[in-house]
Amino acid sequence: MARFNNKGLDHVAIGVSDVERSQRFYEETLGLERVHESWEVPIVMAAEGSGIAIFPKELHPSPTPDDVEAPAVRILHIAFRLDRAGFDAARRALGEQGVPARFSDHRISHSLYLSDPDGHQIELTTYELVTAP
Repeated sequence: MARFNNKGLDHVAIGVSDVERSQRFYEETLGLERVHESWEVPIVMAAEGSGIAIFPKELHPSPTPDDVEAPAVRILHIAFRLDRAGFDAARRALGEQGVPARFSDHRISHSLYLSDPDGHQIELTTYELVTAP
């Protein structure tokens, strides 16, 4: 059992330049649904109990100006786990939508990497690998 009866990751909070645009991206591109609709801020988009909390960047300004290189300590990417069928469907759908996504074979998993409208790197990953016949 996880310490404190931990049920896993709830959300990652991100600051964005356009909340509505980001909400559309996470809904239309990744299929997340809005939860906690009684909250005006943040907009929480989730699947299976975990997801993204979208805040206007002005509410939590960066410690460095936008035109300065990002600090070395930061979130590298936000990963969503999919089953194999979902991964293959995402790969096809992203291609059809013209969303650039880079495939990576990590030997224990396959991943697709794409960026949201503000440049946050998103990973779609599956641990269900295709085996050769």
